[in-house]
Amino acid sequence: MARRTKEDAEATRNKLLDAALEVFHAKGVAGASLTDVAVAASVTRGAIYWHFKDKMDLFGALISRSALPFEAALDSALGEQKGRALRQLTAVLEMVFRQVVRDPVTRRVFDIALYKVEYAGEMQAVRAWRIENMERFALRIQVFLELAAKDAGIVLQQSPASAARGLRAVFDGVLLSWLLHEQQLFDLEKEGMLAVQTYIKGLGFDVEKEFA
Repeated sequence: MARRTKEDAEATRNKLLDAALEVFHAKGVAGASLTDVAVAASVTRGAIYWHFKDKMDLFGALISRSALPFEAALDSALGEQKGRALRQLTAVLEMVFRQVVRDPVTRRVFDIALYKVEYAGEMQAVRAWRIENMERFALRIQVFLELAAKDAGIVLQQSPASAARGLRAVFDGVLLSWLLHEQQLFDLEKEGMLAVQTYIKGLGFDVEKEFA
């Protein structure tokens, strides 16, 4: 019985996250209410508060559900890397591009996180959360770049921290542009990785050798 109850609770939680995805995407996070989410999920507001303390908590859980696989992939690659840090890093970035293109749920989550959040009022908490996540992402990239530079026997053209911020900016920028133009202008998987590799080449890596 306890197991069944736990499974039911998890099913309700995912139902709420699915409803939040649709509501936030349609109305924006600031414009949506918990009542809107409850109606979309066909549950009471009380059911929402059982799983999430407020709208910001619900929003964070929605983003984390899609982002966690990518973070886990980065951590796994870092733990297993054996002289191929650069290739492993770019493989994860490529996986994100591919998932955004091919999975509608992931694409909507990124669209919400990047374009449907207004950083004012109660949403200031989301701004702080986003900054923290961007910094954590850059720190992961920095570790990979430092290992890759050591593997290749080169000195980066800028500090590892600066190089990591730049690569994150290239990655985010291509993704932002693709989402903004409703996926009509270019091939995200192809051009996204070309932009990443071009930036990496500018850091001093032999791209042809690294990705042969």
